[in-house]
Amino acid sequence: MTRVALVTGGSRGVGQGIARALLDDGWVTYVTSRHGTGPDGSIALTCDHADDVAVAAVFDRIGADHGYLDLLVNNAWAAPRGFGGFAEPFWQRPVDDWDTLIGIGVRAHYVASVHAARLMTDAGSGLIANISSFGSRGHLHSVLYGMSKSALDKMAFDMGTELVGTGVYAVSLWLGLIRTELLLSLGVDEFAGFDLRRAEDPEFVGRVVAALAADPTLPEKNGHTLITAELGAGYGIVNNDGTQPDSHRSAFGGGALFPPAGDHS
Repeated sequence: MTRVALVTGGSRGVGQGIARALLDDGWVTYVTSRHGTGPDGSIALTCDHADDVAVAAVFDRIGADHGYLDLLVNNAWAAPRGFGGFAEPFWQRPVDDWDTLIGIGVRAHYVASVHAARLMTDAGSGLIANISSFGSRGHLHSVLYGMSKSALDKMAFDMGTELVGTGVYAVSLWLGLIRTELLLSLGVDEFAGFDLRRAEDPEFVGRVVAALAADPTLPEKNGHTLITAELGAGYGIVNNDGTQPDSHRSAFGGGALFPPAGDHS
């Protein structure tokens, strides 16, 4: 049966790379963006993820086209004014940073997950994957950035708990440094202390997501936060140039991820 995926925010960067990898793996791949653009071969839909009606229309379209959805990659994200590694502490930032980092960075993921879970539970299978980061573990960019990523991890855990027995699973993924076109255009060898030669290609993340969706041990990972570099190493997945990306776990304190040790619900 045809595998159907939706990548939100799939017109550029990480989302575009994930979509490309899924297309290469044979998935029918829908992508959303505010301008209705996406990689060649994808089904690009115009959607502002701050608009619940527009989000619902995306899932109505997928339901009408196929009647089911195998994979949702929650990647939509909106940068607040001045984003780029905030120099100011939180009390010097405008409070409307909340509207993008929480309103889009968290709420839009929840809304998309609600619609995806309806299609998936009706079909009895599916995977919801939140794109999170090590900002859950250590300070990265700003207070609200860290809050938003931590929320995605807890969201996946609680969704996974409620999805038990449905055949649908939820995970949160911590990506490391990503070799986006924008980052590579800077002409630097490292960023924030991390070697770009050992960073992750956007397509690498997509190949990891595809392998995770097909992993027979996926039920054991339900509700968990997972590190894409470590999953890739386990699956034998490498970057486009054959390199194995580094995990940033040790740089952010090491230790177990979410859920807390001993809680394997």
